[in-house]
Amino acid sequence: MGKTLYEKVFDRHTVGKLPSGQFQLFMGLHLIHEVTSPQAFAMLEERGLRVMFPERTFATVDHIIPTTSQLRPYGDSLAEQMMVALEGNVKRHGIRLFSPEKSEQGIVHVVGPERGLTQPGMTICCGDSHTSTHGAFGALAFGIGTSQVRDVLGTQTLAMDKLKVRRIEVNGKLRPGVYAKDVALYIIQKLGVKGGVGFAYEYAGDVFDAMSMDERMTVCNMSIEGGARCGYVQPDQTTYDYLKGREYAPQGEAWERAVADWQSLRSDPDAQYDDVVRIAAEEIEPVVTWGITPGQSTSVGGTIPKLDDVDPSERDTVQEAYRYMSLEPGQKIAGTKVDVAFIGSCTNGRLSDIEEVVRLLDGKNLKVKEGVRAIVVPGSHQVKKAAIERGYDKLLTAAGFEFREPGCSMCLAMNPDKLQGRELCASSSNRNFKGRQGSPTGRTLLMSPAMVAAAAIAGEVTDARELFGIH
Repeated sequence: MGKTLYEKVFDRHTVGKLPSGQFQLFMGLHLIHEVTSPQAFAMLEERGLRVMFPERTFATVDHIIPTTSQLRPYGDSLAEQMMVALEGNVKRHGIRLFSPEKSEQGIVHVVGPERGLTQPGMTICCGDSHTSTHGAFGALAFGIGTSQVRDVLGTQTLAMDKLKVRRIEVNGKLRPGVYAKDVALYIIQKLGVKGGVGFAYEYAGDVFDAMSMDERMTVCNMSIEGGARCGYVQPDQTTYDYLKGREYAPQGEAWERAVADWQSLRSDPDAQYDDVVRIAAEEIEPVVTWGITPGQSTSVGGTIPKLDDVDPSERDTVQEAYRYMSLEPGQKIAGTKVDVAFIGSCTNGRLSDIEEVVRLLDGKNLKVKEGVRAIVVPGSHQVKKAAIERGYDKLLTAAGFEFREPGCSMCLAMNPDKLQGRELCASSSNRNFKGRQGSPTGRTLLMSPAMVAAAAIAGEVTDARELFGIH
């Protein structure tokens, strides 16, 4: 019987089976940042331990860093303390830090791939929920908690259960104006925010085969929002073309050997899956969330569901969402007024995301609606530099968007970029939980960067295909 990529990579990294029944899994790459690592380092040092494989650990700062100015000391004293702690810890343990001062910094899930650290067949972990992003390369990538960060620093291993594997095939061709973010939100809408619990998601089919690496990262990033522990796309020529020549990618003869090995990790044709879901690409429309979970969504032309149309087990959460969002059952999502528009995050803060917004704006003389605060935050200094070299910052600024320094920004709002009061934000990020964007009463609608740009210009949720003439 054939094996899935998940099984092949899991078996390759298994150190042994523990008395608990879990497996001890070696972690090939450990990414750390300033929020979940300080306590982990403190716990390690309390035990008199060193980092076991500092050469497999890489650090950046992203959650707390300001996006208006990155000059030190930061205005927020707690942010400055966290940065100082990170700098001290990486120096003591000989860990590579991607530094803001050297214009190396960025969101951890943007920096890892663009440096060539993320590679097929790896096991990857990070103290951040959206580590599933790295599965786009055919890696098994897991978000972990602070105590697990400690464990990986000290042992380079994790105790893990073996997951079931669900293959999600999206076949056909996406319609113009439908993006990877819409695919991700549609899958979550269809399977539910808990549908993936206990599963790894294998994304397959025509649509994923045709996607760029950035698009695959967007979908894998959102796996966790559907309850999956990780999500991955099989490595192919698109993967190899992206990685070749990057800083930490294999070089020369080592590159040829690596590619041959990566190709062997693809799921076998006779691999057995615990579940298979098939979706027709043509049925996916631009998606907008309306509630307080990423699964509470509708197409841009759709309406907020009535209570009778919702599964009885979800009705309490749906009623809570009606109240919190101040939206009515049966109401059209299009026309909902927005106060803030945010393009960025580890989901949609890459160069191609900014590029698509610029392409849609270029030559149309469109402006951000008066009264809407619109910001574009690149995912890394590399993204920022490339955007400026292409003149994207000037075009965005001319259209009324603020072009910022790289960071997590308004996705989690552990920095000065926050919603105020009951503001409603059209956001290209990944979570719309209550209070997620910095205000305990702030509201979030998730959508693609193109849809965020359309909302910023219209001042309300609107179909980007109509506003930009996407055919």
